[in-house]
Amino acid sequence: MANTAQARKRARQAIKRRARNFSQRSELRTAIKSVRKAIAAGDKAAAEKVLSESMGTIDSIADKKIIHKNKAARHKSRLSAAIKAL
Repeated sequence: MANTAQARKRARQAIKRRARNFSQRSELRTAIKSVRKAIAAGDKAAAEKVLSESMGTIDSIADKKIIHKNKAARHKSRLSAAIKAL
């Protein structure tokens, strides 16, 4: 347990930061799943539309350094390659 006022404040901040990061990471996973679901349905136009919406989510989460920018680029690349393969 934190003993100093500074350590108690840092502990409170860490809890808030963890909750926010967890929520945004969940949002990222949902965006990726929605694109994969559209790809599995086989509708290329719908999949492209969902991908363009998800790109913004993926980029914003990478900008906030919740995931690394290369991981975001890898997700976007693989999803677009899967759509092109339809």
